[in-house]
Amino acid sequence: MPGPLLETLKGNRQEIAPVWLMRQAGRYLPEYRALRADKGGFLELVYDSEAAAEITVQPIRRFGFDGAILFSDILIVPHAMGQGLEFLAGEGPKLSPTLLETELDNFTKQHERFEPIYETVRLTRDQIGDQVTMLGFAGSPWTVATYMIAGEGSKDQGPARLLAYRDPQRMQAICDAIIDVSIEYLRGQIDAGAEAVQLFDSWAGSLAPDEFERWVIAPNATITAAIKDSHPDTPVIGFPKGAGAKLPAYARETGVDAVGLDETLDPAWVHASLPEGMPVQGNLDPLLLEAGGSALPVRVKHILRAFEERPHVFNLGHGIGQFTPIDHVNDLLQAVRG
Repeated sequence: MPGPLLETLKGNRQEIAPVWLMRQAGRYLPEYRALRADKGGFLELVYDSEAAAEITVQPIRRFGFDGAILFSDILIVPHAMGQGLEFLAGEGPKLSPTLLETELDNFTKQHERFEPIYETVRLTRDQIGDQVTMLGFAGSPWTVATYMIAGEGSKDQGPARLLAYRDPQRMQAICDAIIDVSIEYLRGQIDAGAEAVQLFDSWAGSLAPDEFERWVIAPNATITAAIKDSHPDTPVIGFPKGAGAKLPAYARETGVDAVGLDETLDPAWVHASLPEGMPVQGNLDPLLLEAGGSALPVRVKHILRAFEERPHVFNLGHGIGQFTPIDHVNDLLQAVRG
C-alpha cells in the first residue's frame, strides 16, 4: 500500500496532509553536524553512500516525515558531465572551468559518479518503512546551467541570462546536454528505488516571460515526458521557485504531476489558478519556521485551509535554514497533524 505522500502525489487527497521539508537532511540537525565533523566535507559525504543514506534517514527517525529526500546536490550532474566541483567553506559551490572559459566538448564525461548516488537510494529504501516515500531529485536545466556558466551562484544569474540573449543557440546546446544527462540520472534513481522525483528550478524567477517559456517550461517538459515514457507510474514534482504569475502555464505545459510552491505565492490564488485536482506542495516561509512563535501555527492552518479541497503535501517555500530550532519543526508537525 503506497504511503500518504505517494498517494497525494498521484492525486488522492489525504485527510491529514503528508509532510516533508526541502533540505530536511542537513545542518540544522545535531546528528548531521556530528556525522559531518567525523566524515569530512559535503561532497565527500554525498559520494559516501552509507553516510549519505544515514543522513537521508536522520530526519525520518527524528520527526517521522512522510518522505525521505535523497541527500545529494543538484551539481552532481555537471560533475558527472566532467566539470570540476568543490564546496568551499563559507563560499558555497565552485565549478571549473566555467562555460564562459571553455566548451562542453572539452569536458570528459564521468557518469560513474552517479553510481554512489544510486547506492544511497538503495540503502535508504532498505532502511525506511513502506509508508515513507523515497524522493529523488535533479536540478532543472536552467538552474544547473547558471552554475555551469558562472561557476558559482550569482545574485541575478546575469552571466547565464546574457549568454541566453547573446547566443541562444549555445545556451540551447548547454540545456540540451543537461537534459540528456538529467534524464539518465533520474531514471537511475527511480530504478534504484526512488518512488517520486522533484525537479528543482531555484533560479526560475529571474527570467522574463518568453525566456521562462524557453529555458524553464520547455526543458522541464522534455524531462517529464521522458520519465513518463520510461516510468509512467512515478510522479514528477516541478518546483519553479519565483515563477509567480507564470506558474499556471508551467503547471499546464510541463506535464508534471505536482507543483512546488515558494513562500511568495498566495495559496488562495494558487488554488484558483491551477488545474483542478492537481497536487500542490508547500508553501510555508522557511524564515517563519526559523522564527517560530504564535504566527507559525496560524500560517500553517491558513495554508492547510486554502488547499483543503486539493491534494496537498505540506512543505516549505524553499529549503529549511541551518539555524532553525528543532522545537519549531515539532511545532510545525503538531500544527499539521494535530
